[in-house]
Amino acid sequence: MRKKIVAGNWKMNKTHSEALALIKEINQHTVNDEVQLIVIPPSIYVSEVVNLAASNNVRVGVQNSSQYDGGAYTGELSSAMIKSVGAQFVLVGHSERREYFKEKNADLALKVDQLINDDLTPIYCCGEVLEDREAGNHFNFVKSQIEEGLFHLDETAILKIVIAYEPVWAIGTGVTASSDQAQEMHHFIRTLLTDKYGNDVANAISILYGGSCKPNIAQELFANSDVDGGLIGGASLNAQDFIAIANSF
Repeated sequence: MRKKIVAGNWKMNKTHSEALALIKEINQHTVNDEVQLIVIPPSIYVSEVVNLAASNNVRVGVQNSSQYDGGAYTGELSSAMIKSVGAQFVLVGHSERREYFKEKNADLALKVDQLINDDLTPIYCCGEVLEDREAGNHFNFVKSQIEEGLFHLDETAILKIVIAYEPVWAIGTGVTASSDQAQEMHHFIRTLLTDKYGNDVANAISILYGGSCKPNIAQELFANSDVDGGLIGGASLNAQDFIAIANSF
């Protein structure tokens, strides 16, 4: 059975005291045991958040990692560094990294390899911009992201991946893909996985929806057969909203 996952990407938000207060508040709430809750704070807070989350069923991720083992790469974090502080998940190819830092699929494939080699779980992000959606090119756009970033992996490695579909036109805009639109793309991604790796592998990989997911629409989104949870942005900065989304299955 695929894991149900709700991951909160805090992005570049929260001061030190605010970040610690947020994880402490999240720890006070109860989430269904079938749901894996993940928080992804700014990297500077990861070690402390790991320690505070250790007593609860909360896992911790980081927002970015390097494609290199180590060396003279100022400002970067290697997968070995990330693992050494107890984080278990890493976002790869978030739309903001793709847009603002010009990350390409080939670079992301290298990051994925580094993370898997260090037994970390990549959360591989994909999704189309508004222009591609309106032009009817959204399926081809996402297909290229999946194929170029992930399809070099063998069956054993691909099973270590979580995929997050984030329609770029719905991130931070207050606009959410309809339930039908989300299911349509998630089903398309799972079909790509089936064609490449077979039905058993495809059905074992969790695919999350990311794009202005709020508590009032989470239940409808998560009811779709191919939507296995959410990569939550703004709503993850509020503990009650984040927990409400996690309890929407």
